[in-house]
Amino acid sequence: MTPKIIVDPDSGIAPYEQVRAQISEQARSGVLPVGHRLPTVRGFAEELGLAANTVAKAYRALEADGVIETRGRNGTFVAAAGDTADRHGAAAAREYAEQARRLGLSRARSLELAQDAVRAVFGD
Repeated sequence: MTPKIIVDPDSGIAPYEQVRAQISEQARSGVLPVGHRLPTVRGFAEELGLAANTVAKAYRALEADGVIETRGRNGTFVAAAGDTADRHGAAAAREYAEQARRLGLSRARSLELAQDAVRAVFGD
């Protein structure tokens, strides 16, 4: 099963980011189950009509996010992303909290700023 990816060339979003976001969402929603083998970079690039470097960049970002894992010559697979995503999120939140404290921000102001940032990224 190849992920169903739609790349909109007229979108203001870079093609690699469109690929990354759609694979990430499909992995998190279970459409692409844990352990599912993804197509090769070159094969997927051909299928999508993109440069191989574009798909490779999306795969690298997904691997950095813990959504996929590369097992050498065995291929690239959907990882158990929930745990990894939670760990990365918790580490980022802790880093933010530590920096806010160093800056002398109050707990209430730090939370307000974090909530504003989340709203800006996710929408309200």
